[in-house]
Order: sequence, then C-alpha cells, then structure tokens
Amino acid sequence: MIRKILIVVFIYMTAFSALAQRRGSQVVDDSTRNVYGPTTTKWTTEENIYFNRDNYQPIDTSINNYHRWTYPQRFNNKYKDLGNIGTALYPVFPQLPSAIGVSTGFSVYEQFYLTEEPKYFDTKSPYTRMRIIWGGDGRALTRIEFSRNINPRWNFGFNYRPLLVDKQIQRERKGDRQTVSHYYDVYTSYRSENDRYQLILNYRRMRHSVVENGGITTVATAIDSTYASIFDPDNNPKLTEANSVHLRNNAHLFHQYKVGNALQVYHQSDLGKQENLFFESIPTDPESFYDNRVELGLEKPDEIKDSTRFSYWTNAIGLKGKVGKFFYDGYAKARHYNFRYKYITEDTLSLPLSDNEYYLGGRVSYEHDSVTHLTAWFEYLDGGNYSAEATLSSKWIDAKARQILSKPSFIYNAYRGSFDEWFNNFRNVSGLQVEAFGKIQWGRLLFSPGFTYTSFSDYIYFRKTSFPGIDQTVLPVQSDGRQELLSPEVNLDVRFLRHLHLRPQIIYSTFLKNDDDALRVPELFVNTQLAYENDLFKKNLQVQIGIDFHWRSNYFDYGYDTSIQQFYVQNQVETPSFPLIDVFLNAKMKRGRFFFKYNNLVQAFTQSGYLPTPVYPGQRNILDFGFELLLFD
Repeated sequence: MIRKILIVVFIYMTAFSALAQRRGSQVVDDSTRNVYGPTTTKWTTEENIYFNRDNYQPIDTSINNYHRWTYPQRFNNKYKDLGNIGTALYPVFPQLPSAIGVSTGFSVYEQFYLTEEPKYFDTKSPYTRMRIIWGGDGRALTRIEFSRNINPRWNFGFNYRPLLVDKQIQRERKGDRQTVSHYYDVYTSYRSENDRYQLILNYRRMRHSVVENGGITTVATAIDSTYASIFDPDNNPKLTEANSVHLRNNAHLFHQYKVGNALQVYHQSDLGKQENLFFESIPTDPESFYDNRVELGLEKPDEIKDSTRFSYWTNAIGLKGKVGKFFYDGYAKARHYNFRYKYITEDTLSLPLSDNEYYLGGRVSYEHDSVTHLTAWFEYLDGGNYSAEATLSSKWIDAKARQILSKPSFIYNAYRGSFDEWFNNFRNVSGLQVEAFGKIQWGRLLFSPGFTYTSFSDYIYFRKTSFPGIDQTVLPVQSDGRQELLSPEVNLDVRFLRHLHLRPQIIYSTFLKNDDDALRVPELFVNTQLAYENDLFKKNLQVQIGIDFHWRSNYFDYGYDTSIQQFYVQNQVETPSFPLIDVFLNAKMKRGRFFFKYNNLVQAFTQSGYLPTPVYPGQRNILDFGFELLLFD
C-alpha cells in the first residue's frame, strides 16, 4: 500500500516539476539544465558575522523530521501548550531567565516570534521558498520566504508567516478560529566593496491573537480511569469570549567597520515594543470562572480590556577582533525602557516604570577547528546583576554552563487588572544551569549520554493555593529556600538493516532539593523515533517513513491562568501519563518536499487522549499534510 502511494506521489511530483521547468526561465547555460539551486543560494546568521566567521551555508532541503511542524514537536516535546497550535507555550524543564535586567514576564507567546529570526542570504538568482501546511480540522500554517541580491554585495529579503488555526473544542464551522497569528519581517544586508564596512538591518512584527477557552467543563473526569469524556469534541469550554493578544515589533541594526582582522568597531541598536492584552465579556462568560474581581471604577466594568505595554531602546558599542584562532569582544550597552500598566501609576509603586540600564560585557572565543569551539561570555549590569556563561563544542563533548543574578519581571512585582491585583518587592533571582553531553560514534551507533543540572535561589513563581485574608488563589510568591534538579539523559541513534534508524531519548529527573515544592517536572520523559530512510526510484525520491513516540510520567503539572497569561504550580489536577504516537511520511523529489502525518494514533483505537496542560485536552487523532517548493528565478 505504501509503495502504491509513493508511486502516485512520484508521478504527480514529476509532472509538476516538468511543468514548472517549461514555464521557468532558468536556462543560463547551453543546455536545459538549471544551474541555480539550493547550492548556489547560501545564508548565514548575524552571530556568524559577529564572530567573523565566513560560514555561508546552502539552504536546508533535508526531509528528516520535516513533519514536525507543531511548536511542541519543533522543540522535541520539551515545551507544552494548551492542546491546540498557537496556544500558550511553557517549558517542561526549568530554564534560566534570558535577561538579567527588567523584563515584562509575559513570555508564553514569545517563541512564536523568537523562532522566526531572519537569516541573511547571498543569492546568485532570486530565491523563493513556499511552505504550505494543511492540518486537519482547519489547522493551517503558511511560510513565504523571499531573498535576492541587488548586487553581489547587497541583499534584500522578507518573510511572511500566517498561522490560522480553528478551534478544536466546539468548532462551529470552517474558519471558526482559535489562533490568528501574522508575523512578517523585512531585512537587508550590505558590505562595502573593500569589505571594511558591513551592515545588517531588519524590521520584525507579530500580532498573535488566541481565543482562550479556559479548558473544559468536565474537570472531574480527569481523575477517573478512562479520561474518555474529556476528549469529546462536543465538550463545552469554560469560556467563549476571552481573548489574549501578544503584539511585538522591533527594528534592529548591526553594523561594523573593519580596521583589520584584529580590530573592528561595531554598533548594535534595537528599538521595539511589546504589548499584552486580555479581553473578556462577563455577561457572556461566567464571572465564577475567575477567583477574584478587582474594583477599577470603570463605566462598563463587564467589558474587560486589561493591558500592559513595554517599550525599549537599546544601544551597544564595542570593539572586537580575531587574532589567529582567538576572538575577543568588549562592549558597553545602554537600554532605556518604559513599562506601562493600564491601571497602575508609577507614584503607587516602589519600582521605577521608566529608567535606564547600563551594561558592560565581553566575550572571548577559541576556535581550534571547524568543530571545536570554546567560548566565554560575561555581562554586568550596573547595580550588581550579572550573567556568566561558558560553552564548549567539540567532536567528543558538548557542554555549557551559565550563572545569573537577574531582576524580577514586572509581572511578579506588580499587577492590577480586572481579576488580579498584587504589589510586591521581590529580591533578585540567582540561577545556575550546567549541561554536558558526550558523543560516541561506534560503527552504526551514535551514543550521547549526559546530564543537566539546574539550581535556583530566591526563585519566583506563581502558585495556586489559599492565601490568608484574600479571595485570589493564584499569586506570585518567592521561595526562601533552594531548588536543585538533576536530569541525567541518554540519546541514541542506531542504524540497522541498512535503512532503519532507532532514535530513543530518555530523561530521568530527580530533585536534590525542591523547597516549597516550587518546581514541577515529570520523573521520566521519553522520545523515540523508528524510521525507514532511503532513496527510491533511482534516487529520484528520498523518503523517511516512521513512527514518533512521546511519553512522560504522570505528575501535577503547571496549570494556566488565562487573564494574566501565566502558568502556575497547582495540586488539584494530576496530568496522567499517555503514549503519544504519530505516524509520518516525509519525502523529497528534486526541489519539492512534502509530508503526511497522522496524529495521536492511540486515540483512534482507545477513544482516549492526553492532557498537555491540566483540564486542556490535547490534539485528537487527525491527518496533516504539507508541502514546500523552492524557486530560483
């Protein structure tokens, strides 16, 4: 059966490719062969330019794991969501704060923005990539990428990514959206004729809107033995009018002047804004869903429009250079920020809402060869906060260590909205994370054992419990103790019977210390893939056919508070373990890639499903299809 499907797809793609060639205009030599393609269109990153690495790469046309288009799967299931694409994301394993200065604390939608960072191209012909994914039940993603050189030293391009996803609970019709997200960027890169001056400039914007359903009404069934009724597609959501919006934009500039290989002067600037909004209509949705009501003195108190706004302008000036295999960098950075609560004024707070931050930092790096790198980075913020990081990448081991002392986010120190209110003066948070993984290649076996160690002092988090004297049940708290988590991990890639690959990943987590029960992590976390990988039809069709398996042990996972877009520690609903199995086919013929994926095979037989977040049912069994075309004219 599979071979018949492949033959049909092969015939279709052959006909499509022939038609595209007849319509194209890429004949640039004396034959009908197209000389422009993935190897003539190359890209690099700002990091490579920053470290003076001449590291332009051909564009990626690999089909391995091409079917993993949902965001939890893109992160190897180390993020969870609310059961539908585009909903709030949260890491399964604890992470250190990315910033040591002030931040908003609204981060559940930021990965939809951060994962779109532009690449910079050097093209010999106009380059277009079009990727279209049609997921079942109205789940769709489109990605359009375009780039071309205006001349050999000046490139221009843009990216556009709409994410349009229908509701998976009580979907009334096609186009009954839960997620509407539009991201786009425009970028350019330029270098002078003598290569002394180089410039990168981009503008990025995303508006990410999600209808919050609050989970399902039959919460009690989450503690029975079958879990079947909570995965009924006709199950009533708790909310129908709640809506969260994450709006973000940023203008970014990096340019440098090269005095010589040992000295470059550079300037980096970011001007941006982040808004987080929450809308609700109490006459339609039950006020009893929310644990508290704040008297704001509004004319129409039932039309909820809570919001925060954070704007910033960051400038860094530095000196860097490369001497032999050594790279150095030293910089000074200033950031002006302005944070605005809708219902809080600065004179009622003990912290400034508008201020300047001043940083000093430096990096050193030793690149022994193309695979062996050792890098150290230190950054200090005026007032005592700091970040120290060291990274080792080599043929035999990859390791990383980072220690920070960071300021509390604004959301922890103060908030006032229609359903939530608090004022705190939390201490700085200290964190340490160390990870190391070996790489052992023995014939057809790649063995990568390792561990991750994470510790926190003065850790801040949201908790759901009964607080004395107030009705609110979800509030930020700061631990007076310490949290230490050790997670040994084993990764394997075994090839057998020539074309079969088995790729298990097993993580065992144990708390050395977890004061206040502040962290929640599954004891066992398992990812496994069994895949057949081969080139068929005289190497004209490349395929990867297989099964993805994911499982994690039951635990009291983080719950989600819709009105403040925050995940919190809870002890009310235990998330059960469940085997999540997807069957997939990835294939490529010439310049076209496509995939088929059947999600959640187990539910097709058991009529039961899983909870990625307490009271939020996960994706039901359904078929997805996607394809991609590359054009070079």
